Amino acid sequence: MKSGDAVLSLDDRRRFRHRLLRWFGCHRRQLPWRADRDPYHVWLSEIMLQQTRVAVVIERYPLFLARFPDLKRLAAAQLADVLAAWSGLGYYRRARALHATARQVVKQGGFPRTAEELAMLPGIGRYTAAAIASIAFEQPCAVVDGNVERVLGRLFRIRGKRVWRVAEELLHTRRPGHFNQAMMELGATVCLPQAPRCNECPVFAWYRTRGAGKSRAGSRRHKRHIACRLAVRGQAVFLVQRHDHNSLMPGMWELPQTSPGAGEPLLRLRHAITNTDYQVSVYGANVANGSAGRWVKLAHVERLPLTGLTRKILRGSKLI
Repeated sequence: MKSGDAVLSLDDRRRFRHRLLRWFGCHRRQLPWRADRDPYHVWLSEIMLQQTRVAVVIERYPLFLARFPDLKRLAAAQLADVLAAWSGLGYYRRARALHATARQVVKQGGFPRTAEELAMLPGIGRYTAAAIASIAFEQPCAVVDGNVERVLGRLFRIRGKRVWRVAEELLHTRRPGHFNQAMMELGATVCLPQAPRCNECPVFAWYRTRGAGKSRAGSRRHKRHIACRLAVRGQAVFLVQRHDHNSLMPGMWELPQTSPGAGEPLLRLRHAITNTDYQVSVYGANVANGSAGRWVKLAHVERLPLTGLTRKILRGSKLI
């Protein structure tokens, strides 16, 4: 960026970085993936955090690491085992890409260190590549996720491609990993979408907009009613497998769907997948009723890659 195009003077940039990093040092959350800069840990956490709440990842991240403690163990695993460990995190394409990337990285002898090379791996886009490169390898590349975009948009009244250019301008090139995490932390904990805590913001002095500003219109959500059949025989439950050509959760195991029954369902619950909100009724059954599936022992059911809804139903029914 040319000096005439800079949003802050050189001195202001230095003060901005100093205040932000000092704030981050005092207020950063103690998240399990921040314990070290191991590229495997950084990469895994970044993939998990895509479209998944931090609270969920805090719970699932150590469990996944306990099952696949290093890159080689993940690469050597069967895809079904990876999907089973991912169950409950949603967006299962991430797990498939994770497995493919692990095999590719092991084959080539380790993670590439630059964002450009990382972005060539399955499931790694521009943001994720920059996050891994800066946090794990201290490569001087800026990140822009939704939190950073919101912070910079409010700071300088910018949007689109210019956000990336300004993020690169502000980047602390000697401490890029800490700086990027500080920017993301600021958006996640202070510069909130609807109720920003402006009085707690370490860089509020540079803001050109104050308060929440205009919020983006939420994407239209769809509503759907579905019914599932829960057939239990002894210590086994009947499950069916989604076809591999399904666009949503291919190969995952679930309860068979059915028509709403005349009687009272065993269980009612709500479930959300992407932009659809489901109202789910679960009806009991003693037999499989001709569905093409199999009986799975309850003691073994969590070894399968279950859909999130199926896991929720089985837990709600006290079966797992």
